[in-house]
Parts: sequence; C-alpha cells; structure tokens
Amino acid sequence: MIAATGSERPAHNPLHAILLCFPIALFTSALISDIAYLRTAEMQWSNFSAWLIVGALVFGGVAGLWAIVQLVLAWRAPQRLATLIYVVALALAWLCGLINAFKHSQDAWSSVGALGLTLSVLSTLFVLVAGWFAYSAAPVRGIAR
Repeated sequence: MIAATGSERPAHNPLHAILLCFPIALFTSALISDIAYLRTAEMQWSNFSAWLIVGALVFGGVAGLWAIVQLVLAWRAPQRLATLIYVVALALAWLCGLINAFKHSQDAWSSVGALGLTLSVLSTLFVLVAGWFAYSAAPVRGIAR
C-alpha cells in the first residue's frame, strides 16, 4: 500500500496547467523574436513579438486570476508559500509583459531596443519561475506497511 506523506502538494487542475503553458511559450517566443529583430532589423520580428506578448498577457491573466482564487482558498494549507511565490512570479511576469506590450507599440528601433529586450527577458524569467513553483514538486510518497 502506498501512502502519501505530509509534504505532498496537491496538483493543480489540468486546465490550469494548460493555461500556464501559453504564457510560458508565448513570452519565450517573444524573447526569441526580439533577439531576431535586434540581429536583423526586420520590423516584422517586432510585430511578431507584440502579438506574442498580447497572447501571453491574455492567457497569463486568466491563469493569474485562477491562481489568486486558488491561493485564497488554500491560504491555511502547508503549500501556501509555494503558491504565494507562484502568484507573485506570475503577477510580475504579467506586469513586465504589460509594460513590454506598451513598449512594443512604439515605432521601429524604439519598440525593442535595450528596454524592450530587458522586459522580454524579465517576463520570460518570471513566468518560468512561476511554472517551476507551480509544477516542480512531485508528490512524495512512502510505502506504508
């Protein structure tokens, strides 16, 4: 018989996991297209980044609202700290992405430049941290006799 120990964290809803995959993929893709723009100066790469960032904001916003509700409902649970870090990291990714979306709405070189690239890097790192804290802890199971 396998029994769970006290350090186990409940798994997130599979739909929540699917929603979180979008901002991870879209913010990362926006970072890659920003780098491509800086290397080629082809304006279409900046346009791709702008659309990718908007998509990441839409799905990240839905995942963030879901995470806030989950944090409120599980506030007294032992996994509160990991859930709080997840919500804060996701909120920081969304905030950096929002500022980055406004930055990408500018013209030509000023749309990406140093600040746009920095915001893309930060939003990508924050969303990766959020994904790490949300889904890295596998359940710890012990064998009961």
